[in-house]
Amino acid sequence: MELYNRVNREVLKQKLQLSDEKRVTISFYQYWNLNNPQLFRDHLYLKFSEVGVYGRIYVAKEGINAQISVPENNLEQFKQYLAEITFLNGIRLNVAVDDDGKSFYKLKIKVKEKILADGLNDESFDVTNKGKHLSAEEFNQLTDQDDTVLVDMRNHYETEVGHFENAICPDVDTFRDSLPIVEEILEGQKDKNLVMYCTGGIRCEKASAYFKHKGFENVYQLEGGIIKYAQDISKKGLKNKFKGKNFVFDERLGERISEEIISKCHQCGKPCDDHTNCKNEACNLLFLQCEECAEKYENCCSKECQEVIHLSEEKQKELRKQQDSGIRIFSKGRFKKSSSGLEKIK
Repeated sequence: MELYNRVNREVLKQKLQLSDEKRVTISFYQYWNLNNPQLFRDHLYLKFSEVGVYGRIYVAKEGINAQISVPENNLEQFKQYLAEITFLNGIRLNVAVDDDGKSFYKLKIKVKEKILADGLNDESFDVTNKGKHLSAEEFNQLTDQDDTVLVDMRNHYETEVGHFENAICPDVDTFRDSLPIVEEILEGQKDKNLVMYCTGGIRCEKASAYFKHKGFENVYQLEGGIIKYAQDISKKGLKNKFKGKNFVFDERLGERISEEIISKCHQCGKPCDDHTNCKNEACNLLFLQCEECAEKYENCCSKECQEVIHLSEEKQKELRKQQDSGIRIFSKGRFKKSSSGLEKIK
């Protein structure tokens, strides 16, 4: 058996969309010392392929970070596979809140330097000295106190569509960018209750240890992140302090946590919290687009990109070769609205 997918992604996407198989979207992570990440990666690929797991998994010497979907009929067998791995036995699985089963279309497992790109030198501080985990009830209570400061450890495009009440939301593109900026924002507040949250908890595992190292006295993190919080408040009938959508890094690009729409279409300004990628693959800009603009621009960010998608495939491939292959994300500081859609500020 090959340990990598060889099928064209468009074929796989179409197959997923046409499938009526019920799937469950799950995320989990665990920091653990792995002596041979490549061997562990190959073992996971074989086992997970057997039960039809799709998704994106990062394996490194420091552990595992996984966002996946599992066929509902194979969920118990999948859990049994995890139980057979010592450090994953009993691991908390964050089950998606707003799930159509179309989150991933193939299995991709990569060996990385780190399971989370944080830019930190882990040898410079005790990464195991983490902040106290808060349940949904404890989180609601502590964030009501005047001596508490609440910080969103996610990126600006995530917080734009949804965040907790009264949270500090740094204008950053990456997690590694957020750490020094948050430290600067919180200067002089090291004696306050510092409460952090992120999507599923992994960013706060590292951030809470970092800020304790930096001298913050009372550091807390929301257990299981936004995903577990949403599940818990629903089960227990608690007040929902999260407004809007939770951005997720899969085909869904978001799951609704509350009915509020707190963001606007980047093209026309109407209330909108639906992320999309520009249909012009040479652009691939991640931005917010309402249904009317999606129809007007044919799922593109601008008229220029709209023209590109009508070119021959050969010409489009040439354009893609000329473009930076990095991720492009809409930011108000880098793009402006114009009559032709979104225009990059030069």
